[in-house]
Amino acid sequence: MTITVNVSEVTAKFSELLSQVLLGEEVVIAEKGIPVARLVALTDTASPRIPGLDKGKVIIAPDFNEPLPEDILNDFDNALCHYFS
Repeated sequence: MTITVNVSEVTAKFSELLSQVLLGEEVVIAEKGIPVARLVALTDTASPRIPGLDKGKVIIAPDFNEPLPEDILNDFDNALCHYFS
């Protein structure tokens, strides 16, 4: 079961909410009725990160650090002008 509480209630009820989480409940914290965070128990079932597991799956283009073409830079400038005007 999921329990939803507003931010204003969390401080007053934190110990109670934490007890519920330890019993397996999920607590959703909302601000003005909109969910913004989830409080869940940590589990030891998460698999450990293994360095190199995805080796060869990610390719970085040789021109990764090269400057962007002028037309793309202009598009960014134009978008910023519209955003801030």
